[in-house]
Amino acid sequence: MYKIITNPLIQIKLSIIRNKNTDSQSFYENLTDVASLMSPYVFADLNLKTEEIATPVANTLGYKASDKVLFVVILRAGLGFLEGFRRMVPFAKIGFLGMYRDEETLMPHDYYKRLPANLADYKVYLLDPMLATGGSACDAINSLKNAGAKDISFVGLVGAMDGIKKIEESNSDVKIYLASLDEKLNEKGYIIPGLGDCGDRTFGL
Repeated sequence: MYKIITNPLIQIKLSIIRNKNTDSQSFYENLTDVASLMSPYVFADLNLKTEEIATPVANTLGYKASDKVLFVVILRAGLGFLEGFRRMVPFAKIGFLGMYRDEETLMPHDYYKRLPANLADYKVYLLDPMLATGGSACDAINSLKNAGAKDISFVGLVGAMDGIKKIEESNSDVKIYLASLDEKLNEKGYIIPGLGDCGDRTFGL
């Protein structure tokens, strides 16, 4: 299942992000804002539990999340995408996943993994702004499943249908959320129109 989340504010801020003349600070700030604007849709299925709270004038029932939430950031571009979601879900834990592909065998390898124990207990949200061919996303999803994750969502900024199809074909249980479904991939596998290298633009490289 995939969902394209858009509204006028996301469209305005995504246009700033796409603009090649946007500096890294503005790029990061708008990336953070878009993540915050996506959050009500991404977390719409969180389960709640009630608790009694006291307002200044009376007692009433309030709500807390009953689900355990884990953000898994794909290094390094995912770092710039994290803050907006963390603002909305400050109780979430944060894990990190760094991967590379062996140039000879083409097999994926984790070069860094930091995750909590008992991943099956969490709703896991895999954060990576770009979904192009879907190869890295699928490698990351498989790594999380091998570590025990059962409930995984992929959350990105822009993507191409190629990447969506690749995830759906191999991991049909994974939900996909994007702010834009872009036109296509070019011959190098870059998203068109895209926004360039998200990691480089976030960190000013």
